Amino acid sequence: QVQLVESGGGLVQTGDSLRIACVASGGLFSSLTMGWFRQAPGLEREFVAAISWTRGNIRYAASVEGRFTISRDNAKNAVYLQMNNLKPEDTAVYYCAARPGASVYSLNYDYWGQGTQVTVAS
Repeated sequence: QVQLVESGGGLVQTGDSLRIACVASGGLFSSLTMGWFRQAPGLEREFVAAISWTRGNIRYAASVEGRFTISRDNAKNAVYLQMNNLKPEDTAVYYCAARPGASVYSLNYDYWGQGTQVTVAS
């Protein structure tokens, strides 16, 4: 069983940057594809970014490509989401997720964190 704990959310202004992190425990982190999803009030949860365990495959949602960067440190069992040029529409609860295998295209994740709130003020 993999446990995921997110951190680093907060309140920022439009145009600011923020980095959120997720630390995994209880599993072989280096074999997992890690993803970030977000859910805004009243909306469904949506995919943001994913990175394979080899770091060779990375995928972003069109809405964040060029502004967000996903990375991972297998030695620390951590995955990060660097968010630049934040916009009010980026306001959401951000969730870390993990799945076995190397596909960054699947949306079927087995493990989820509790989420961290990111609020971007206009």
